[in-house]
Amino acid sequence: MAKVLIVEDDEVIAQGMARHLAAAGFDTVTVGGGEAGLARLRFERADALVLDLMLPGIDGWRLIETARSEGIGTPIVVVSARGTEHDRVHALEIGADDYLVKPFSMKELVARVQAAVRRGTRPPEVERGEPIVIEELRIDPRAVQAYVDGESVDLTPTEFRLLYSLALERGRVATRDELLQKIWGRRATHRDRTVDVFVRRLREKIDGPAPRHTFIQTRYGIGYKLEPQAK
Repeated sequence: MAKVLIVEDDEVIAQGMARHLAAAGFDTVTVGGGEAGLARLRFERADALVLDLMLPGIDGWRLIETARSEGIGTPIVVVSARGTEHDRVHALEIGADDYLVKPFSMKELVARVQAAVRRGTRPPEVERGEPIVIEELRIDPRAVQAYVDGESVDLTPTEFRLLYSLALERGRVATRDELLQKIWGRRATHRDRTVDVFVRRLREKIDGPAPRHTFIQTRYGIGYKLEPQAK
């Protein structure tokens, strides 16, 4: 029986989630604070974590960052009333696997947790291979960073994984669904714009300052590829 750790300070919401997940066959544990949640995650290694962001003590943001920095790969499904694009993207950037905005249906929560458990723990970070140089763009997996004309473009770890994945198959179009599965470990839904948001940010950081080329190209209706084109 898969174990789901629920970290939620609203007891009514926590118990509601626990009941529905238990009815779906999960072994559930609920805690109301970030410190207790992190301790449980460290020593019990649940199969999935359902996490509120606004918690007493250690908040959800810090819990995610701490868990990932310690190498804990437990899938994390965020449930939060904070529903802006910035909040969703930031949570995914720092290591969350999925994000549900309150209020949500318990049926959808169960489906998201089931999908997270099926995917299992996160794979190790990108292998630290040789740098990839394409025109004025240098992608260095050892530094987990990219450089345009020798200047760092300050990519986040998730932005780097997306760029590196495209660079490894330079010139081939990768579909949104393929990238979502490879980088974030989940299948695309009708309204999931995660890949598009991160591609837009890559373009702002790489194509914008690059003096001679654009690098991230769109194949409309399909996906994206990395291929230099003269400006």
